[in-house]
Amino acid sequence: MHLLLEYTLAEDYLERRAALRADHLALAQEAHDRGELLLAGALPDPFDRAVLVWTAPQEAVERFVAADPYVVHGLVTGWTIRPWNVVVGG
Repeated sequence: MHLLLEYTLAEDYLERRAALRADHLALAQEAHDRGELLLAGALPDPFDRAVLVWTAPQEAVERFVAADPYVVHGLVTGWTIRPWNVVVGG
C-alpha cells in the first residue's frame, strides 16, 4: 500500500522557500533513508502543488506533515493523504 501526500502551495511559495528549504529537504531525506518516503517533488508551471509518495503508515506521514517547516511556516496552505492502489510497478 502506498500513500500520496499532496500539498497545496502558497502563491508566494517560490519566493519564500529558500529560507526553509534545507530543513524541509533534511526532514524528507531522513524519511527516505528510513524507507518511508519513496519520491517527492513540486509540480511546476505553476508551482502550486507538491506530491510525496509514501510506503509508511498514515501516522508517520502525519508526523512528517506536523514537523515540516513548509507546513509550520505557511508555505503549504493545505494537504491531503490518500491511499494509492498501485497496479503496475513497485
